[in-house]
Amino acid sequence: MATFTLNGASTSVEAPDDTPLLWIIRERMKMTGTKYGCGVGMCGACTVHLDGEAVRSCQTYLSEVEGREVTTIEALSPEGDHPLQKAWLEMQVPQCGYCQSGQIMQAASLLASNPKPTRDEIIAAMDGNICRCGTYQRIVAAIELAASMEG
Repeated sequence: MATFTLNGASTSVEAPDDTPLLWIIRERMKMTGTKYGCGVGMCGACTVHLDGEAVRSCQTYLSEVEGREVTTIEALSPEGDHPLQKAWLEMQVPQCGYCQSGQIMQAASLLASNPKPTRDEIIAAMDGNICRCGTYQRIVAAIELAASMEG
């Protein structure tokens, strides 16, 4: 049994210690915003926050989250008013949308640690989050816009 905080609520899950967090979130908790992409931590579709840091949930095991705080896209801003969510819409970032929750969670971690990143810092931080539709220019522009909204 692992106990951790998921989106602000204390959560206990009984599963093998080596169960990927991705499957706990999607299958056990029925939160489907976090996506399965590659299963080996290379695409970023499954990105969530663990104690505020972006991690690949497909490569983070249940044993690693004991006593820690996990945040998924569902809790970034349930009202959809996070600067990144607003910027994503304004810049019309998504095409298919599949990678977008992972992209936003990676970007949110960046802005939490670096509220005014340079373009090069944004590109470096987002490296490894794959968008098969190729909306990278709009992703960078949306992060720049969100950073300007943060005040």
